[in-house]
Amino acid sequence: MSKKVSEKDYEHTLSFRLKQWLDGSGDLLLDHVEMKPQKPFTEDKKTVIKRRKEKRQTFEKVYDLKNNPEVRVFRKAYRIFSVLFCLFLVTMLLTAVSNLPSFGNASNPVNNEVSERYIESGLQETGAVNIVTGMILDYRAFDTLGESHVLFIATCTVLILLRIDGDKKGRSGMGYSMENDRIYEPKNDIILQTVARILVPPIFIFGIYIILCGHLGPGGGFSGGAVIGAGLILYLNAFGFAKTERFFTQKTYRRTSFCALACYALAKSYSFYTGANHIESVIPLGTPGAILSSGLILILNICVGIVVAGTMYTFYVMFRKGAY
Repeated sequence: MSKKVSEKDYEHTLSFRLKQWLDGSGDLLLDHVEMKPQKPFTEDKKTVIKRRKEKRQTFEKVYDLKNNPEVRVFRKAYRIFSVLFCLFLVTMLLTAVSNLPSFGNASNPVNNEVSERYIESGLQETGAVNIVTGMILDYRAFDTLGESHVLFIATCTVLILLRIDGDKKGRSGMGYSMENDRIYEPKNDIILQTVARILVPPIFIFGIYIILCGHLGPGGGFSGGAVIGAGLILYLNAFGFAKTERFFTQKTYRRTSFCALACYALAKSYSFYTGANHIESVIPLGTPGAILSSGLILILNICVGIVVAGTMYTFYVMFRKGAY
């Protein structure tokens, strides 16, 4: 005869647990395996001291820097050559300085030839009404190219030092989102957003105007790029990163800066090659005072403005939160 078991007692039987296991609704070993937390590993102080001593002895035996004759000879030779190189460098610099013309002498070329050439022949040779722009982007264009590269390299250095990498989905390592943008600066400010909506478009237009008219009057790529960069920073402070990065991201900056610097280098390389080899350039200077004049200066101003604007904005972003 079978004995009827109550439902409560049946739940504690082996057959009930076996039935749960077969159905996939339970585990036979559930609540029956004893789990004990492991104790944290602690090493004895004597063992630590002994291990460090053995490591130091091994290092001194393998790398015997004090008694190694090759190392001693290298150190002596290094000191001697360092002193000789410093003496040679100081002698060369003193010799170069001693042969320079006296400062302020009226017969120096810098006082009577260079400035006279810029003023009297600048308009004819560069086509730029603004003598300063003609000097910076024509006579001394390679200097300006170096300055633009310095800005780009400085930005890359800041990116390397301050960048906070995100995960594979592109999220920042600091858990950035549009809602917690307040961590970095207040965002939902109606007054700031209203002012930004009114001022940002004129700021961008004014910056573009300064860049395009740099060869006609005061301005140019550096000042116009600074104005555009300030407009980007104002827009970022008003509306946050989520909206700003819809049109300007790290990839945008890298691509535009690379294209601008490459265009600048190729344009001035062509210009200097044709001038140095007395080859007539096919790029016309245009009519002085017209917007499309001064040869390549207008294009170079645009390239410099792009680099400066992106550099200003990138510096601000990296020092503000590190993610870009």
